[in-house]
Amino acid sequence: MSDLVTGDAVVLGLRPARLPSRALAILLDLAVYVTVYGLLTVGLTFATASLDPAAQAAIGVAGFLLLLVGIPIAVETLSHGRSLGKLACGLRVVRDDGGPIRFRHALVRGALGVVELLLTFGTVAAIASLVSARGRRLGDVFAGTLVVRERVPGARVMPVPPPPPWLAGRFTQLDLSAVPDGLWLAIRQYLTRMNQLDPQVGAAMAARLADDLVARTGAPPPAGVPAAAFLMAVVHERQSRDAARAFRTAAAASPVVPVVPVVPVAPVVPVAPAPHMAPVAPVPSSYVAPASGAPAAPAGPGEVPRAGGFAPPA
Repeated sequence: MSDLVTGDAVVLGLRPARLPSRALAILLDLAVYVTVYGLLTVGLTFATASLDPAAQAAIGVAGFLLLLVGIPIAVETLSHGRSLGKLACGLRVVRDDGGPIRFRHALVRGALGVVELLLTFGTVAAIASLVSARGRRLGDVFAGTLVVRERVPGARVMPVPPPPPWLAGRFTQLDLSAVPDGLWLAIRQYLTRMNQLDPQVGAAMAARLADDLVARTGAPPPAGVPAAAFLMAVVHERQSRDAARAFRTAAAASPVVPVVPVVPVAPVVPVAPAPHMAPVAPVPSSYVAPASGAPAAPAGPGEVPRAGGFAPPA
C-alpha cells in the first residue's frame, strides 16, 4: 500500500498496480488500437489510391500519430485515467496526490509511451516499473502520475468474542477517555486472531496489552481475571457505551411529534315532537310559585292548571 499524502495532510492508502496487471492492460489497449489502425489503414489505402506516394505516406504517418498517440491521450483525458484495458483490469491513472489526471498528464504519458512501449517493445517500461518502488514507468515519473488498483477485495471484519458472563457489567465505572485509538485497534486485532496464535505468545501479548490498558485507565488490574478476559470485557463495555451514545444522539435528533387522539363525535339528530302531544303554553312572567304548604290559586279563565308536585289519582 502506498502512503500518499495530500495537500491537506491526509494519508491516502492507495495500492499501486504491479507489472503483470499493467502489462495486461497495455496489451489490451494496444490490441484495440492496432485493430482500429489496421482497419483505418485499409480504408485509407483504397481512398487514396489515386494520390501520389508522398501524399499516401503523409496520410499514413498522420493516421499512425492520431490512432497510436492522439487517441490514447484523448481517452485517458476524457475518462480521467481509465482506458479500456485499465477498466477491464480494475486500474486507474491518478496524480501523485490521488486526484484525477488532466490533459497535460496524459500528454506526457502518451508522448513517452511511444518510446517506452512502441519503439522498445515495452522493455524500457518494464525495467522502470521493476526498479520503481511504486511500479511507475518513465511516463509516470515525468508526468507525476501513478497507476493504482481500483478493485480491491474487501477484508472480512471478524467480530470480537464476547466476555465471560461473570464479567458482564463489572467495568461500567471504568474511565476509557484516555485510551488512544491505536491501542483499541491493537486489542481488537489480538482478540479476533488470538485463536490463531501460539498459546504462550498469545498470553504474553494479552498481558502486555492489558498492562497498557490499565496504565491508560488509571485503575488497578482486577485480581483473578485473565488478561484476555479482561480485554474482552473492556472492549465490550466500550462497544456498549458507543451504542448507547449513538442511540441517544439519534433520539435527540429526531423530532418528537405529539400524538393527539381523535375522538369521534356522534352526529346530533334533531328530535321531532310527537304528533299526539299538544303544545304547552308558555308560563307568564308575572306568575310567582306559591310558598310551601300554601294552597294553589285557582286557575283563571284561559290559564292552564299547574301541577303541584303530586300525581293525579287514577
